[in-house]
Amino acid sequence: MTDTILVLAEDALSPADVEHLLALHPDEVLDYRVLVPADTERNLLVAIIDDLSLGGLREALDHALGKEPSTSQATTTAAEQVAASLAAFEAAGRTATGHAIDDDPLPVLRAAVAAGDIREIAVVTYPHAVEDTFHRDWASRAREELQVPVLHLYSGTSALG
Repeated sequence: MTDTILVLAEDALSPADVEHLLALHPDEVLDYRVLVPADTERNLLVAIIDDLSLGGLREALDHALGKEPSTSQATTTAAEQVAASLAAFEAAGRTATGHAIDDDPLPVLRAAVAAGDIREIAVVTYPHAVEDTFHRDWASRAREELQVPVLHLYSGTSALG
């Protein structure tokens, strides 16, 4: 059985994200499984602070006005992001599997690690001022709870979270 790298992504992986992930193990053939949560339950204050810290005035206003996606919209968006991520792996000459998951990824990560084929978890997100600072981001929570290495990459860059 081939080891699996579980990739938890906040958005569709870009070609640069896939390149960075593949560069972590250049001489190995590994399985990649992409998970994208349907974002339905963000904390309003945290979302606004994150938006403003990244210069997203429009996004902050949308959050303040309650323009959050419905559950079905969020699930559809997550499925589209998974499909785009799998296409990015394919464009890089690798195959990957994946699917959209519920908003809180920790139960899915826990179950995948318990199944025994997960070598490590790579979390790919945008910077989040509040969660990253107070270690409440997905990567920090996974590191606290799971017994596998967890790497946090910022989307579109090689910067580590």
